[in-house]
Amino acid sequence: MLKKSFLLSTSLVLAAATAAPAAAQVEDEIIVTATKRETTLQATPVAVSVTTADVIEKAQILDIADLQSVVPSLRVTQLQSSQNTNFVIRGFGNGANNAGIEPSVGVFIDGVYRSRSAAQIGDLPKLQRVEVLKGPQSTLFGKNASAGVISVVTAKPQFESEGYLEAGIGNYDGRLLRGYATGGLSENFAVSLGASIQKRDGYSESQVAGVDDFNDRDRWNVRAQALYQPTDNVEFRLIADMSRIDENCCAVTNIQNQGASLAVAALGGQFNDDTDPFAYESFVNRNSQNTVDDMGVSFHADVDLGWATVTSISSYRENDSEFSQDADFNTLELLRDVNSDQEIATITQEVRLTSAGDNQLDWMLGGYFFSEDISQVGGLEYGNDLQPYINVLLGQATGIPGLLSSLEPLYGFGPGTFLGAGATTLEAFEQDNTAYSVFGTVDFDVSDRLTLTVGGNYTDDSKNVTSNVVNGDIFSSIDLFNDPTVFGTPLPIAFGFQGATGLAPTPANVAFIESVAPGTSAAIAGATAPLIAGIQTTQFQPQFVNFPNSVESGKTQDDKFTYIARAAYEVNDLLNVYASYGTGFKATSWNLGRDSRPFPADAAALGAAGLLPANAVFRTRFAGPEEARIIEAGAKMKFDNGNLNIAVFDQTIEGFQSNVFLGTGFTLLNAGQQSTLGAEVDVSYSLADALTLSFAGTFLDPKYDEFTEAQGASVNGVPTDLSGETVSGVSEVSFSLGATYNHDFGNGMAGYLRGDFQYESPTQIVDGIPTATTSAGETFDVEREVKTFNASAGVDLANGVSLQLWARNLFNDEYFLSVFPGVAQAGVIQTYPNAPRTYGANLRISF
Repeated sequence: MLKKSFLLSTSLVLAAATAAPAAAQVEDEIIVTATKRETTLQATPVAVSVTTADVIEKAQILDIADLQSVVPSLRVTQLQSSQNTNFVIRGFGNGANNAGIEPSVGVFIDGVYRSRSAAQIGDLPKLQRVEVLKGPQSTLFGKNASAGVISVVTAKPQFESEGYLEAGIGNYDGRLLRGYATGGLSENFAVSLGASIQKRDGYSESQVAGVDDFNDRDRWNVRAQALYQPTDNVEFRLIADMSRIDENCCAVTNIQNQGASLAVAALGGQFNDDTDPFAYESFVNRNSQNTVDDMGVSFHADVDLGWATVTSISSYRENDSEFSQDADFNTLELLRDVNSDQEIATITQEVRLTSAGDNQLDWMLGGYFFSEDISQVGGLEYGNDLQPYINVLLGQATGIPGLLSSLEPLYGFGPGTFLGAGATTLEAFEQDNTAYSVFGTVDFDVSDRLTLTVGGNYTDDSKNVTSNVVNGDIFSSIDLFNDPTVFGTPLPIAFGFQGATGLAPTPANVAFIESVAPGTSAAIAGATAPLIAGIQTTQFQPQFVNFPNSVESGKTQDDKFTYIARAAYEVNDLLNVYASYGTGFKATSWNLGRDSRPFPADAAALGAAGLLPANAVFRTRFAGPEEARIIEAGAKMKFDNGNLNIAVFDQTIEGFQSNVFLGTGFTLLNAGQQSTLGAEVDVSYSLADALTLSFAGTFLDPKYDEFTEAQGASVNGVPTDLSGETVSGVSEVSFSLGATYNHDFGNGMAGYLRGDFQYESPTQIVDGIPTATTSAGETFDVEREVKTFNASAGVDLANGVSLQLWARNLFNDEYFLSVFPGVAQAGVIQTYPNAPRTYGANLRISF
């Protein structure tokens, strides 16, 4: 574990760096916009990793998810669906699996915020670079950057005509076709157009006839730009894009088959062998539906006034997604369907006034407006096998066969009513989110070498949420302990009365027995209470309390002032050091799903208003704001043939929004306080003109400073206190090691060979599931450890033809992306396995 002494020792490294001798200037400079000014990477006093277009092309990085192979502080995980992608930087991040949960890592493409992960995983366009800004960035990037920012910068249209056509093939019948063209239509007007189609068969083989293999790839995108420069000082840029994803995702495997798996097997159901979780086999009854349609348009204006530049970025985006899945992940039809349709429309407007940048006092002042409407309709439907399955489960637990079915006539219902096929929960949510920010920074050059920076951001965020949920589960509306049965007697007495007395459990008979043997009813109820409590656990979809109502407004309003203070010192022309203190903010996130439950504090008022159904469950409606704080120091050094960047930091998020799956639903709540003490090292070095080595490492000590009600780590429903424990899912050591060899064959022919190795030290994947035991009796730690190697090689001919060979996960490294309890299957533990080796060849013709 990383100790505070390590942070101290790393700080000494920084101090030593300030005394390093001057070295020769590195010729190539990388330009970044991490501070919303164009500066060189080495002169930017921010912890930022940059992946250039050259690296992206040579490493065959097709989307943002692939970036983690070269940026160790970034982890990208695709889980339940094609639109469910989670981004984590330095161990902080969330936002997956629920449209109401805003991400802690903000994603911007050409300065336009992409509010949901479904809009972020399409093929990357023609790029200049991708910047990953680490730590809170709320001062300049607003309310959804409490953990960091991923900023994608695409190439502007060029006035000289150029472009390419590329086709590729790969294993699993992979096919790729993409192209790009740009050119000037006049001396001040240029356009560009890029498009791609990517297809691949699934790598998880279906074991059910008529069902396709899972984890295929089927997506396309089109992106067009127009650039107008009427004068040297004025530039307008219009960008329009459209993309579609339509995939059969995502494959699940089992790592523990106990408890409920015996009931599934008893009914003839099939499921994954937990002794071979990387067999890449799927046991579901039908294909999943995962479609994501994303489109948007943005208008960028830059006007150079000489003393300052005015920048305006306006955008409108739509993101529509449809999801439908057989969520029990076995061949029984327990849940026939779990589905969700989302429509998200987003409008943003940013305006900045930035000083020229060559004054002793430079500044930036800006404003930002955000408006988003979310409409979500979904639900679930019970399948033909759910009631038989519950009957088997209860029979195994009690020795009473057909227990659930035997309750139906007691309450006056016909066969198949309780948890019967076709019962549905229909849910609809609307969320309106309006936010605005005012921000600014001031840079004061105390001397030629020392610059002090202060910046602030005031954000106001308002959300209005409405629910309309109709729960068709009749069984869940019955109070098993208090509602009278057909005999007019509550079940705890009725269930054992006849066996104890020989009389039918009618009110008259109960009263008679009480008159001759007082306390008999209470004794019978006490004896049957554990049995009734066991039956009650199968009421796993409690009735919903819709809102707004007379107690719950369905509204939240948050406002926060965040700031940064930084000192940057240029020791010499090749070494810069900096230290900073900053804060960040993320607004309230709402649970837009059937598992949104009233807060316990509202129970009494809801009951008094007559709004509580039987068996009401209380958890949370929303998680309050996240507030981040970071102390950071760093050094950026250039030397003869490379550069070295170091950062050490102490980062904390108070009120971290935790979204945990409990087997039948998700709980969203604030996790008290989470902190990470860490260090980052980024080195690039050219051993010769032809060979470049790179190393990027992240070293973390992540802890829950306070997390007293960790629902995901609960024991028998009682939340566990994780305060002081290591944060699950965050590796203490992560690094990527890369090497690129370039060779000039002469006569305009050149080639390269590239490899990168990604490592993440072992970490418990999720809270509450430290171990699993297979059906063979083997118990193991449920951890993730990554040791992945990627490679590529290419040759460029003088006539513009290029050939590339590539492989990702070349040596078939195996690890789990996430782990969760089986859906309504206690004792079953399931996981998403990583992708196996993929490889292919691409042919490009440039012009």
